[in-house]
Amino acid sequence: MKVITLNVNGIVNAAERGLLEWLEHLDADVVCLQDTRVKHYKLPDNFLEVPGYNAYFFDAEEDDHAGTAIYCRSIPKAIIYGFGNPKYDLEGGFIQADFDNVSVASVWVPKAQWIEDVDYKLEYLEAFQQHLKRTRRKRRDFIFAGSYQMAHRSVDLGNWETHQREPGFLPEERAWMDQALGPIGFVDAFRLVNRQDRQHTFWPYDEAQANGTRIDYQLITPNLSDFVLDSKIIREPRLSPHCPVMVEYDMDL
Repeated sequence: MKVITLNVNGIVNAAERGLLEWLEHLDADVVCLQDTRVKHYKLPDNFLEVPGYNAYFFDAEEDDHAGTAIYCRSIPKAIIYGFGNPKYDLEGGFIQADFDNVSVASVWVPKAQWIEDVDYKLEYLEAFQQHLKRTRRKRRDFIFAGSYQMAHRSVDLGNWETHQREPGFLPEERAWMDQALGPIGFVDAFRLVNRQDRQHTFWPYDEAQANGTRIDYQLITPNLSDFVLDSKIIREPRLSPHCPVMVEYDMDL
């Protein structure tokens, strides 16, 4: 089973760069998209009927904002919209597909563009952390694939020394990830099998890869750790300032 996550930075923009053609020829079982920025009912049929996939969208209440989607080869047993918080689910930032052996969610976290945005981001993360804790009490395995908008370790961020007080690498954000990957019990699937540095998933089109950051993750329940075979960042084609992250699991849906 191959799971891919990609922040599309607007699905219409990504389609202009070849997203739909890329999806059609992609060797993947589940593709999680974030930041779709569109009401799905306004999309042409070719966005909703990509050959070989079943498509599910969760739109933000606000126009041209956030939103998530899942494209999957197999029809899920159930689709879950939101993580159970009425305030933050208005962002359309969480959609989950339940299959026989695992649940896969597409996760969007708000980006703190400026320091004054950090409080809202931390409040959102706190609410989502409560969902992570509830999830760990369930007898089920989960993959939370998405754009978490933070680098965890210095190895995940180019020129990290100059970014320690900037959103995306603040101590408070890194502490949240410490909790998710520590006491709460999730695992960073990518780092299980890929320990290299410069493994960045985001950098603006006009910047060198050396100045990028790894802010896109697949957080998995620990039972799945033994099933992670491979992980990589797909650098071409460039469909968005974010790059797709692929993790291959030795299991079927």
